[in-house]
Amino acid sequence: MSKKDKAKKTGKVKVVTPPTNGLGPIQKLPRDFYEKELVRLQFELVRWQYWVKERGERVCLIFEGRDAAGKGGTIKRMVEPLNPRGVRLVALSKPSDVERTQWYFQRYAAHLPAAGEIVIFDRSWYNRAGVEHVMGFCTDDEYWEFMHSCPEFERMLVRAGIHLIKYWLSVGDAEQEKRFQGRAGNPAKMWKLSPMDLVSRDRWVEYSRAKDTMMEYTDIPEARWYQIDADDKRRAHLNCIRHLLSQFSYEDVMPAPLQLKPRPPADEAYVRPPREAHVIVPDMYADYSQKD
Repeated sequence: MSKKDKAKKTGKVKVVTPPTNGLGPIQKLPRDFYEKELVRLQFELVRWQYWVKERGERVCLIFEGRDAAGKGGTIKRMVEPLNPRGVRLVALSKPSDVERTQWYFQRYAAHLPAAGEIVIFDRSWYNRAGVEHVMGFCTDDEYWEFMHSCPEFERMLVRAGIHLIKYWLSVGDAEQEKRFQGRAGNPAKMWKLSPMDLVSRDRWVEYSRAKDTMMEYTDIPEARWYQIDADDKRRAHLNCIRHLLSQFSYEDVMPAPLQLKPRPPADEAYVRPPREAHVIVPDMYADYSQKD
């Protein structure tokens, strides 16, 4: 008897509420389709990066959203195939005592992209509109100064030729709680559950209000906010990458495959040192055999 049949017999049937995007239940994408489409889109990301480097474009991506919305996973799928020499991930910790005395945007401006670079902010200057405001880490004057100066700051970046694209990953309260519980019950994932995450569970309404106000002031024509429904992580990954690629009229400037010449013959006069001269890590799996 299967576990499902046993559950029905005993009456212990687990009720699962499917995620929703407000239009109805969301069906998870099948894993096989997701993996094939991800490979295709990641190949396009490589094409896109070659074009960014060739043209000397400057790309700045901002990822914001609820705690446990899946920002890290989405960024990971995006960065995986790219040349690390041309892409930088910026995830800043809380400001130092010196940084607190600087112009607010100063420490973020230091990480903006140079020609041919892609910079991804995993949380950004929008900390002031979210966690700093909700948790009281900034004054009301500092908060409203940010709301009025941020659009001007971003317009300046766009006028300078930087491609500024902002993503907000949206997750429902039920799905967020499910992910929180999964992290809390797994020692390998507890590092993802910060003290701020725990407080955010009790301040859902305050964070919703802060997000709505932020959108009202900073969703400008020069730098729009693009919201991604992230209750289904697979859909979020694919939708984000596909949307990003759609924002650029990039051309295929990938180099042609290399035809490697045969390796030159070994220099018989050179004798390499014996293997025993090196410290070799032992094969810890020498006795392991694959089982069906």
